[in-house]
Amino acid sequence: MSASAAPAESFAQFAIRPEIAAALEQLGFEQPTPIQQRCIGPLLEGHDLIGRARTGSGKTAAFGIPLIESLVDGSGLRALVLAPTRELAMQITKALRDYAARLPLRFATLYGGAAYQPQLAALRRGVDCIVATPGRLLDHVRRGNVTLKTVRLLVLDEADEMLRMGFIDDITEIFELTADDRQVALFSATMPKPIREVAKAYLKDPAEVQVEQRGFSADHIDQARIDVPSAYKLEALVRVLQAKSPGATIIFARTRQSCDELASSLCDRSFNARALHGDMSQAAREDVLSALRTRRLDLLVATDVAARGLDVEHITHVINFDLPEESEVYVNRIGRTGRAGRSGKAINLVTRRDHNTLRRIEAQLKRRIEVVGVPSDAMILGRQREALEGELLSAIEHPDQPQVRRLIEMFHQQGWTDERLLSGALGILMRDRQLEIQEDISDQPPLWARQSEGRGGDRHGRKDRPGRKDRPGRNDRVDRPDRKSRGDRKDGTSDRPRQQGGQPVDANAVTLSLPVGSEHGISPRDIVGALTNELGLPYAAIGRIHIADQEARIAVSREAADHLLSGRKAFFLRGNPVNFGDAPPRSTPKPRTKKHHKPRAKRR
Repeated sequence: MSASAAPAESFAQFAIRPEIAAALEQLGFEQPTPIQQRCIGPLLEGHDLIGRARTGSGKTAAFGIPLIESLVDGSGLRALVLAPTRELAMQITKALRDYAARLPLRFATLYGGAAYQPQLAALRRGVDCIVATPGRLLDHVRRGNVTLKTVRLLVLDEADEMLRMGFIDDITEIFELTADDRQVALFSATMPKPIREVAKAYLKDPAEVQVEQRGFSADHIDQARIDVPSAYKLEALVRVLQAKSPGATIIFARTRQSCDELASSLCDRSFNARALHGDMSQAAREDVLSALRTRRLDLLVATDVAARGLDVEHITHVINFDLPEESEVYVNRIGRTGRAGRSGKAINLVTRRDHNTLRRIEAQLKRRIEVVGVPSDAMILGRQREALEGELLSAIEHPDQPQVRRLIEMFHQQGWTDERLLSGALGILMRDRQLEIQEDISDQPPLWARQSEGRGGDRHGRKDRPGRKDRPGRNDRVDRPDRKSRGDRKDGTSDRPRQQGGQPVDANAVTLSLPVGSEHGISPRDIVGALTNELGLPYAAIGRIHIADQEARIAVSREAADHLLSGRKAFFLRGNPVNFGDAPPRSTPKPRTKKHHKPRAKRR
């Protein structure tokens, strides 16, 4: 069936108890969101329901309010909510307790990674509603700690994520353990085939609610992409963080190990960052989430699963350090910001390998993600100065200002002038914030970012790249021991600089060396590809390439050499990890002398 009833414009239109209405009013609920308007009525009437809406749309209240209403009359376990992660389970439990703040209802949260005893004690005291992850719930069922036959309302929240995490068999088993006449509410951003089969098997003539034209949407979030070489993703991230406006930020990484490494690298650069992933103990996870919610932490590095269900209103930015493969995951990630109608910004660090993935995401969202550049030093400085000015203005208006005035008077009595006092205070602030005011600060992005920005505007990532005739290939003039060209010396050197991309490399070019050569299967194409794509070097900065058996020499411009040697970044050439070092000076070839041979005697 379809939910055809007219959507309610206020919570007063629903047939809910005064205690629930009063709790909602105290929580600041004024007008139902679209998903709440269309779900609460059918659920209160006892219909099964399938709800599709993006994350952050208010679906917890959409099923939570009818759930609380169903618990008022009766005793014992009557409601069960399944969630894919413990964070989401805890978040749902907190919301249900808030809705039932004026009612004597009992809740228990069951999830893995925590001790059994406290959960068992809660079950033995008696509960009206359980919120659980599927695996831990079945553990308690098999131990005889709880029975599900009395459940009257079963809610599956984020069913597609439970499918992705491998819970589909557990969900089917849980359905079999509940009574046949129970009511079911299934919420899922998408409806893959296994979820549709579950709905067909266990839901009876469900009302179907979809509040958006598509199964997911991110139109309310400002999205941007930054094209960056793989080797410089961390540097790009640091610049983005330095230049962004204030607000809590979640950075998504692909693996648990990369979460730890990235958080550690950011801490080394004076950022207040913490990791959140599945290998952490429950106490550590709760400590991180508490710090984020109480604004003691501004930077969270997380995996998809760990951040599932995370609902923190003051998150202003989401940064995809590693782009996800699936569009649904992308939307759920960036949905951590822009909650409850607020504005939010999502920034994607895109390497060349990510171009196809990003095009798939854009096709699914039916929107083009804007290309922006890597922040320049001038942009970062401007943002830092704005932030400092805002803090100073806030401090001037702070209630503790009388104490500050008394402290100023104490310094005045000691002979301090206002100018000296201000200079010292600002010096401390600049030191603590690592703020450097330079006279000739660049308004251009760093060298490694310039070519990536040029490619980023083109759909296929090929804008401003050298043409086919300009790229090294089989017939290119490169220095190799087995190939000579006019003007080359016999040792492979030349009096003239290599021409690349139509622009000559400076005659004072620097020659750098790599400890690999023809015996490793290295070709000029490999070297040019690594320099331009991985290390972000402009094509025109590359000069002659000379490949010997065990060594490769590359002539580059002075600016490019400073750039390559400053970071000493390792990269791979045909599976060989390499790094740049200055090439040893070439020895001047000795002149070849003509050998004199004695004439051989004639045979007789």
